[in-house]
Amino acid sequence: MTRRKTGLKAAAAVGTLAVGLAACGGGGSGGSPDSGTPKKGGTLKVAGSSLPDHIDPASAYSSINQGFSRNWALTLFTNTASNTFSQTIPLVPDAAGDVPTTDNGGISKDGKTYTIKLRDGLKWNTQPARPVTAADFVRGLKRTCNPASPAGAPYYNDLIVGMDAFCKGYAKVNAKSASAMAAFQNGHDIAGYTAKDDKTLVVKLKQPAGDFLNIIAMSFASAAPKEYDNYIPDSKEFRQHTVSDGPYQMTSYDEKKFILDRNPNWDAASDKVRKAYVDRIEIDLGQDSPDQVQQQLEQGTADLAWDQPVPTTSIPRLVQAKDDRFAARDNPGVNPYIVFNMLSPNNKGALGKKQVRQAIEWAIDKSAIAKNYGGEHVAQPVGSTIAPGNVGYDANFKPYGTPGDSGDPAKCKTLLAQAGYPNGLTLKFPYRTNSNHAKNAQSIQANLQACGITAQLTPDTNGNFYGTTLVTPSDAKAGKWDIAAPGWGPDWFGNNGRSGLQPLFDGRLYGANSPDYGGYNDPATNALIDKANKTTTPEQAQQAWAAVDKQVMDDAAIVPLITQKFTMYQSKHVHGAKFLPAFQTYDYSMLWLS
Repeated sequence: MTRRKTGLKAAAAVGTLAVGLAACGGGGSGGSPDSGTPKKGGTLKVAGSSLPDHIDPASAYSSINQGFSRNWALTLFTNTASNTFSQTIPLVPDAAGDVPTTDNGGISKDGKTYTIKLRDGLKWNTQPARPVTAADFVRGLKRTCNPASPAGAPYYNDLIVGMDAFCKGYAKVNAKSASAMAAFQNGHDIAGYTAKDDKTLVVKLKQPAGDFLNIIAMSFASAAPKEYDNYIPDSKEFRQHTVSDGPYQMTSYDEKKFILDRNPNWDAASDKVRKAYVDRIEIDLGQDSPDQVQQQLEQGTADLAWDQPVPTTSIPRLVQAKDDRFAARDNPGVNPYIVFNMLSPNNKGALGKKQVRQAIEWAIDKSAIAKNYGGEHVAQPVGSTIAPGNVGYDANFKPYGTPGDSGDPAKCKTLLAQAGYPNGLTLKFPYRTNSNHAKNAQSIQANLQACGITAQLTPDTNGNFYGTTLVTPSDAKAGKWDIAAPGWGPDWFGNNGRSGLQPLFDGRLYGANSPDYGGYNDPATNALIDKANKTTTPEQAQQAWAAVDKQVMDDAAIVPLITQKFTMYQSKHVHGAKFLPAFQTYDYSMLWLS
């Protein structure tokens, strides 16, 4: 973050982060072949497994979604792509003209009012071209509350004056009527998020927040054109009619392939973040085998993987060969982890009991999961909800630690019996079919079987897993699943406690699309989160978020498994690859092809 004075808290937090990263391996390894002079032209070919769970920026929360939308839905602020992790942390202006500070008048002295000026040159890809206005950004934020496919991020309601009241009213609107939703949006205002004029946004907060610019930089808060009023958010019809203010526009979309071509209205001279060297980006789907995708990349018939890291079996070979097209990039999060559906009626509501969840904490061999990703050079077991390199991390806190992180099935059996389940349980376990998730599911199934728990595995696509299976409250309450193994990384790095733990564990925010997948809701945890969000120094933030971590782990809300570097491989045609850690992807707009 580039703010001074009020931003000093954030800058110090970045220092804390850098110390933490030293413990988890420092900077990512591997190179990006950059020989030659960047040139325009060509088609970037991306191969992957499945559609993202959401296309609409108002709904899109996964790393894939937000990294993808960055090419056609600009945010007010963003991060610079880099293969040096620390360089990706500061915010830079995107649609905004500059980063507001108290010195330049963008932030009031009490830290509760932000004035954000849009830069010149912003245009929609409409015919004729139309300027992007502050009112379009207001419309964009309003759409995050839509009842059809709302955002899972809690931050805006917590901080922006009037946002919570607006969203509560919007939730009552007919989710099957685009016209009803548009009427509500256009007929109601958010008191603390207004367009002063076509180029000026004024934001009023309930309380100062040192991380607010990171929050408003998320893709949820990107601008939305008036054309979006015609469609139910994130519907099939919406996906066929996206509108762009970035360098690329979606020109073709179906379940097996979608294409981005240049936006002829994009003003390259005004965009300081993107170069947009390639003419076209083609994303081919339906390829669930990471080995198949890797083969295409090495042969040069595809250039990048869409939603899969490098296959574990390929990593030793690539490392030994010193292949400079392979890289393991820093991306400190807890990914994957086991989440419990505490709302499930199965087994007479067993997963709602803390002792049952604690039993399962002891059962899992985390070292086996790490090996699925390539071992110590790529993945490390974690003992709590906060990975190394994030605010609140405590290297000495491992409440369910076992020798070699290999688990303790005997202890699991004992606790299960004490909880009233001497004969074990039967749990429904949907798993993702892409990447290493099938291996993970089989490993977890075997661990659970060793302590008397039967896990019934069912395959699920990555898009459906995050778009429907885990985020539909009625399905959770009906017991359609009991445990699952999603992944989570903070929405930003630096002063990021609010983005690392609150979405997963603040039960007051549970609902459709919430990443608190299992409905965990504990008043003590909620109170600790509120306290942590009000901290004003890095030291206070470290202590406060560590307290949240300890409470959540005592409740056994999840089983943290590993933290991992994100492995990437590029074809021989790709140059200029720069990593975006929060999105787990290279910046497509900076790549060029030979």
